[in-house]
Amino acid sequence: MTEDKLKKIKAKKSAAQTEQKTRIEGLKVLPLKVNLDSRGYLFEIIHNYDMPKFGQIYVVGNPTKGTIRTFHKHKILWDYFCIIKGSAKFIFVDDRKDSPSFQQQETVVLSEKSPKLIFVPPGVYHGLMSLEDNTVMVSVATEVYNKEKPDEVRIPPDSFGNLWE
Repeated sequence: MTEDKLKKIKAKKSAAQTEQKTRIEGLKVLPLKVNLDSRGYLFEIIHNYDMPKFGQIYVVGNPTKGTIRTFHKHKILWDYFCIIKGSAKFIFVDDRKDSPSFQQQETVVLSEKSPKLIFVPPGVYHGLMSLEDNTVMVSVATEVYNKEKPDEVRIPPDSFGNLWE
């Protein structure tokens, strides 16, 4: 694909979608355009030009409302999250000492009823709690998971207080 064609695609996409502002530098929430017709609906989640590189895709299922998956951050990896069934509350805390938003917190709720994509930069702690039974998330990462040397730092769910109520 030529550079000009790529610029046109990005410009068209950005005109159709307005990113939600967050308190954390580099953390983005992008509403996804839903195409609806008599056959049903379709929405695109992410493209190769939306991310620095592609690693792998995960599907994460939480069978029970209130399931909490927290807190971890990455040194290199970017995460991209989209809820495709149910809903979830995400909490983010910036742990990058050189960031203008260091130690800022952000809460975002995603739902299948209004699809959005969250861009999570390295160095930002993140976790989620399912708000409905059978919540399903698509997670895209810029790195392939390395079982011997995972790019993650994990901390307990209450590390920032009780944020899950």
